[in-house]
Amino acid sequence: MAELSIIIPTLNASAGLRRSLPPLAAFEAINLVHEVIFADADSDDDTRAVAEASGARVVQSERGRGQQLAAGAEAATGRWMLFLHADTSLDLRWYEAVWTFMQDSANGNRAGYFRFKLDDKRKRAKLLERLVSLRVHLFGLPYGDQGLLISRAFYDEIGGYRPLPLMEDVDIVRRIGRRRLVRLSRNAVTSADRYHREGYLWRPVRNLGCLLLYFLGVPARFIVRLYG
Repeated sequence: MAELSIIIPTLNASAGLRRSLPPLAAFEAINLVHEVIFADADSDDDTRAVAEASGARVVQSERGRGQQLAAGAEAATGRWMLFLHADTSLDLRWYEAVWTFMQDSANGNRAGYFRFKLDDKRKRAKLLERLVSLRVHLFGLPYGDQGLLISRAFYDEIGGYRPLPLMEDVDIVRRIGRRRLVRLSRNAVTSADRYHREGYLWRPVRNLGCLLLYFLGVPARFIVRLYG
C-alpha cells in the first residue's frame, strides 16, 4: 500500500529536479510512494511545469526552507513523510531502505536519514563526505541534504518543522534526539555546484560558523545573512 509522501521545498529549482526526480519514479517504488509534493516559494522558472510533468502536487508557501517544509507536511496525506532537497538525488534502490525502515514497528518514534554523498569524485569531495560522516557520528547532526524519513505521528508529536529561514534541519533533529536517528543504507547524492562556486574550504567553514552562532543562541534570521 502506498503510504509515503515525499516533500521537496523548491525555489527556481527546475534544473536540480530534472536530476533528482527520476529515482523517485522508479517502477519498484510505485507501491510505496503515495504522492510527491513541491512546497514552492513563487518560483519564476519552469519548476511548476516540471511538477506537472512528473505528476507532483504543488503547494505555495512563503519563502524559507522551514516554512516550505512545514507547508508541505501540512498538505501531505501519507502515513510516512520523506523530506528531500531539490538538488539531492537518491540511489536508484533507495526504496528498499525506506521500505525496510517503515516496516519496523520500532521506528514509529524514530527518524531515518541517508548517507551524504556529492556528485563529485575529486579527493576534496571525498574528504568532505568523511567529515560529514564524522559530524553525524559524533554529534548526531545529519543535515537536510541527507533527507529525513519520519512517520506522520512522530512528526506531529515533536512539533514538526518550525518556520525558520535557516537551521530548520538542525532544529528538528535536535528535538528528535540522536538516539532516535537511524542511518539508512543508501546514499543521498547532492549537487556539488555550491562547493565549486564558493570553494571546498570556504563553504564548509561558513557552514560551521553558522552552526556555532546558532548554538550560541543567535536568531536564525541574522545567521541567514552569513550563510548567503
